[in-house]
Amino acid sequence: MIKIAVLDDYQDIFKQIVETQKYKEKYDFKIFNEPFLNENEAIVALEEFETLFIMRERTPITKSLITGLPKLKYIMTSGMRNNAIDLEAARKNKIIVCGTDINSNPAAEITWALILGLLRNMKQEVDNMFQGYWQTTIGLELKGKLLGLIGLGKIGTQVAKVGKAFGMEVCAWSENLDLSHANKIGVLPMSKEDLLKTADIISIHLVLGERYKNLITKKEFELMKKSSFLINTSRGQIINEDDLIEALKEEKIAGAGLDVYDKEPLPQDHKLRFLSNALLLPHIGFVTVENYSKFYLQMIENLEGCLSNKPLRVLS
Repeated sequence: MIKIAVLDDYQDIFKQIVETQKYKEKYDFKIFNEPFLNENEAIVALEEFETLFIMRERTPITKSLITGLPKLKYIMTSGMRNNAIDLEAARKNKIIVCGTDINSNPAAEITWALILGLLRNMKQEVDNMFQGYWQTTIGLELKGKLLGLIGLGKIGTQVAKVGKAFGMEVCAWSENLDLSHANKIGVLPMSKEDLLKTADIISIHLVLGERYKNLITKKEFELMKKSSFLINTSRGQIINEDDLIEALKEEKIAGAGLDVYDKEPLPQDHKLRFLSNALLLPHIGFVTVENYSKFYLQMIENLEGCLSNKPLRVLS
């Protein structure tokens, strides 16, 4: 029987999606709902397992973790890219790593939830309604505002189309911006500096890599308008978190909507939690029934393929 560890199942959803009884003769599942305190704890907890089912970029699958798990043969991750896995170490230890499909539209949808939440003061108004107050803030309209997209890939493109449907002007920048694609969907290419200076709402949609770490720092906040809003549903490390906290405290920008952070889960005493002009979500951009069903069912499918010597969706 194959021993499978299902890691970081925060919502305890695995058993609702996968009929574990159906596989009771083949697989022994153990579900971990909480993150490990450290790598040593993870090694002790996982040393007997041959397979890991992981949510991307939650528990880091490092070289030292892989080395500490001599029985490990298979790693199944959500998505077809996971920067938290040391793929080279996995290859050297003859561990097969497979991914899954992922829907991109939930990230675009949550971006608009954050934008609308900030501009219409949703958090304050919802909180005040439960306390018996009525109409305590004045919101802003989207129509006629300039939406600046940092990244115009699959998700950025969806966000751009919604922005245009709201009657917004849309501009974009990235180091490898496809000018013909931008022109085709009516998005104005712009330099990074001009975008930061002029956009009313700046939304980040980049794949995190070394070139984009600390892309937004104190220098960039100085360029932005005091009335502008910053949205990040991509990766926390793209924005320098200390500089963001300072910018929000000193009201260098009007507000920020965040679904991603340097450290996740975000510590309970983190300074961002205490800023009134920050709208925070717990990295739920991809957390939908449709995505989770795709993740877990394809992980099972991948494992079946590996056991039949026909691995599917192999990451390299």
